[in-house]
Amino acid sequence: MRILHISTRLILGGSQENTVLSCEGQARLGHDVHLAFGPIYGPEGSLLERARSFRAQNGRGITTHVVPHLVRQVSPLADARAYRELFALVRELKPDVVHTHSSKAGVLGRAAAWAWSVAPATRPPCAVVHTIHGPPFMPVEGSPLQRSKLRLSNWLYTRAERMAARRCHLIVGVADAMTRQFLARGIGRPEQFVTVRSGINVGPYLTPEAGQDRASVRAELGLRDSDFVVGTVARLAQHKGHDDLLDALKDVDDPRLVLLWVGDGWWRERLVARAEGLGFAVVRAGEAWPPGVAGRKRLVLAGLVPPERVAVLMRTMDVLAHPSFREGLPRTVPQALLSGVCPVAYDCDGTGEAIIDGQTGRLVPTGDVRGLGEAVLWLRDHPAERDAMARRGLEACLGSFSAEAMIAGLDSVYSRALAMAGNTSGPALPRAEEDRSSGSETR
Repeated sequence: MRILHISTRLILGGSQENTVLSCEGQARLGHDVHLAFGPIYGPEGSLLERARSFRAQNGRGITTHVVPHLVRQVSPLADARAYRELFALVRELKPDVVHTHSSKAGVLGRAAAWAWSVAPATRPPCAVVHTIHGPPFMPVEGSPLQRSKLRLSNWLYTRAERMAARRCHLIVGVADAMTRQFLARGIGRPEQFVTVRSGINVGPYLTPEAGQDRASVRAELGLRDSDFVVGTVARLAQHKGHDDLLDALKDVDDPRLVLLWVGDGWWRERLVARAEGLGFAVVRAGEAWPPGVAGRKRLVLAGLVPPERVAVLMRTMDVLAHPSFREGLPRTVPQALLSGVCPVAYDCDGTGEAIIDGQTGRLVPTGDVRGLGEAVLWLRDHPAERDAMARRGLEACLGSFSAEAMIAGLDSVYSRALAMAGNTSGPALPRAEEDRSSGSETR
C-alpha cells in the first residue's frame, strides 16, 4: 500500500515518535510510506533526520514532505494555504491510506483527504484514519479572562473535531480514555473508535549495551550509588508538571535527592531559575558539581537527547515522575517500567491505563501537589515495594506496548478502513517513480 502520514510538527515528542515508529514498521513490511509535516523550529528538537535516514533491510525508506503553511497555532490564512497544500499532495500521491496525527494536521489533513477521496474521478477512494495521541482540549485555568479564552478555544476545537470525525473512516485512540472523552463531547460515532497502544522498541530498555548500565551512566552523570534519583522525560513546557514537582519536593531536606530532567523547551530558563531559588544546585549533564553541594538536593539537566538515549538515562532513575496535566497515554510510563523503574504520575486521561495504583506504580489525583510529594517519598522509603511494582509493570508492558503490537494493530485498522472506503480489491499496484510528488524528499 501507499500510506501517507500527516503530522503538524516533527519535534521530539511522544506522538511524533509514535508516528515515525509506525512509518518505520510499515516500510519494513514493504509499504510505500510517506510522512508530511509542517516547519520545525525551536528548542524542542526534531525527528526529521531519523525519518530521512531510515532504511529497512528491504531497501524501503520514508519519503518526507514539508507542508510550508502547516503550523500549530490557529491562523486562518495559513490554515487555508495548508489545506490547499495537503490536497495537492494527496492528489499527486494517490495514497491508499491517509493517516493523520495531532489536532491541526488531523482537521486539515482529514478534510483534504476526504475531499479528494470522494471525487468520482479518484476511485477507488482512499481510507482516511486519524489517531488521537492526546486531547486537544486544554485545562481551564488562570485568570477569568484566560479561562474564558480557554473555554472558547475548547469549544472551537470540539466543533472542528466533530466536523473532522465525519470526514474519516476510523479514529484510533492510544488509550480508551480518548474514546470516552471524544464521545462525551459528541465527536464521532462509537463504531468509529478503536484503541491501539503506542508502540515502543522494547529491546534498548530491556538490555543495556556495554557501558550503558545503571552504574556506568550514574558515574558519567556524577551521581552516587546512594543518590535517590527522581527523573522526568518531558518537554520543559506548560502542563508537563515540572513546577508541581518542584513544589512537591521543595521542603525535602535530603542531600541524596536528585532530580534528573530529560528534555528541553521554552520554559527552561524560568524553571531553572525557580529550582535554584528553591535551593536546588543545578548543573547540566556532564558538568562537574560546583563546591559546596554535598549537603544540598540537586537538579541535573540532561537536555534534548535522541530517543535511544532515553533508555540509557531511564536506568539511572529510582522513580520516574510524570505529573502531566494533559496526556493521551504517556509513553514515558511504559518506558520506565520496561527499564525496571517505578513510575509516579498524575491520574490524567489515559495514564491510569498504564499504571495500576499500588501494583505497577503510584497514581495521584491531577494537581495534588502534596500527594505527589508523599508518593515520591513513600517510594524512596519502601525500596522493596518499589522494585516489586516495577517488575509487575515490566511484565504487563511487554506485550501491550511493543512496536510489533502497534504495527499489527494499525494493519488491522487499515484493512477495516479500506473496506469501509470501498477499496476492497487489496493493496494498490506498484506505481512508477515519476508518480511521486515532485516536491518530495526521498530518503
